[in-house]
Amino acid sequence: MQPLFLYNTLTRKKEEFKAINPPYVGMYVCGPTVYSDVHLGNCRTFISFDLVYRYLLHCGYKVRYVRNITDAGHLEGDGDVGEDKISKRAKLQQLEPMEIVQAYTVDFREVMRQFNNLPPSIEPTATGHIIEQQEIAETIIKNGYAYESNGTIYFDVEKFAKEHNYTALTGRKLEDLLEGTRDLDGQDEKRGRLDFALWIKAKPEHLMQWRSAWGQGFPGWHIECSAMSTKYLGAHFDIHGGGMDLAPTHHTNEIAQNLAYCGKQPANYWMHTNMLTVNGQKMSKSLGNSFLPRELFSGIHHLLTKGYNPMVVRFFMLQTHYRSTLDFSNDALNAAETAFDRLHDAYKTLRTLKASDKSTEDIAALQKACYDAMNDDLNTSVMMAQLFDAARIINSTNDGKSSLTRADIDLLHVIFQNFLVDICGVKFEEDNGEAATVLHNVVDVLLDMRAKAKADKNFQLSDELRNKLVAAGVKIKDGKEGSTWTI
Repeated sequence: MQPLFLYNTLTRKKEEFKAINPPYVGMYVCGPTVYSDVHLGNCRTFISFDLVYRYLLHCGYKVRYVRNITDAGHLEGDGDVGEDKISKRAKLQQLEPMEIVQAYTVDFREVMRQFNNLPPSIEPTATGHIIEQQEIAETIIKNGYAYESNGTIYFDVEKFAKEHNYTALTGRKLEDLLEGTRDLDGQDEKRGRLDFALWIKAKPEHLMQWRSAWGQGFPGWHIECSAMSTKYLGAHFDIHGGGMDLAPTHHTNEIAQNLAYCGKQPANYWMHTNMLTVNGQKMSKSLGNSFLPRELFSGIHHLLTKGYNPMVVRFFMLQTHYRSTLDFSNDALNAAETAFDRLHDAYKTLRTLKASDKSTEDIAALQKACYDAMNDDLNTSVMMAQLFDAARIINSTNDGKSSLTRADIDLLHVIFQNFLVDICGVKFEEDNGEAATVLHNVVDVLLDMRAKAKADKNFQLSDELRNKLVAAGVKIKDGKEGSTWTI
């Protein structure tokens, strides 16, 4: 096996991957904040790191993959202000915060299952590690890098920056960060504008709060990952990952916390996935161009012309390198669906190929090219090109224009199984996949009939269609832009 090279965000170059304690690898990926539906940006990140996980396993490593659940401490505003997002949603829906957490955690795991992501080795929660977060805050205070102010514990960024490179992950200058940060404006609790909270004093009405040496409070967002990564992977582990939006603040502050806590950089390799766009524009709710996975699967969204199988969407995401921008459009998704079907058809044809005494193709070189691509910072786009070349060879052999020996046909089976199924995580469900497509189409037709009935004010037929769909196990949610559904 050739060496694996990964792009390290910390050093901004490709480096040969060397596990700290081979064959064991520790990998930590920042998981979702469970206060709303999982969005596609999350999905791309977790699919990308599922690929990392699968490839490391394929290479023979024993991987402890930790992906956390943020269920406390993530405030709606910048600068450690505003209301906790989960508490705010709980108040609006008149539920307990943990009911919100449970509902969205279940939904997140279901979406990951639909995308065929392997479950992580450990999936810890922020609320399950309050004591560990308090202990880290206490140690950072003792080490002189944090201070208490009216029951809130702040990390002293400027003091830390005098002894360490605070912006090592992004390469930005501290002076630029200070210039881009608002003045304290009377917020005399903080000593410096860049200081961030490790522990926040809770107001009496705050729903999620815990006892501490500093009074009732709750953890800051950044400290949760430091607590959980060090508990399950140690003070220094192999890979830390997440979306690129986490690098400037969340991951930068994680590194600072760890260095202040135990004097060690958390991870050897930092990996970040790039952003999503829709028709060339940044995906955002304010632009009205964002959609949820279930809307992508069902096609019930004003920007979509149809629904797409989760495996097609996964395949579409992996056709683009994880560090490149991924643009969603109907044309791109349709092209991915066509390409997916082409590989699927070739894989089915492979099972019926007849062997010859000699081969006109170099299948061993094709396999090596697949490994070369994956070992070059997990370049799935180049690896996929090799699989399409394999499909060309299969079709050419089936048409009698090429020939393959039994050994080469067997090797093609291995290539498809290893790279497309095991590493990329694409499932080919011969019968179930086709049945699922038919089911989606049938439900969409019935919902169109229901929409027409409502438009014609035939509410009896509309209600009847809804009731029959619900009885059949279809959950329907009506909104201003139409109806969405899930099983």
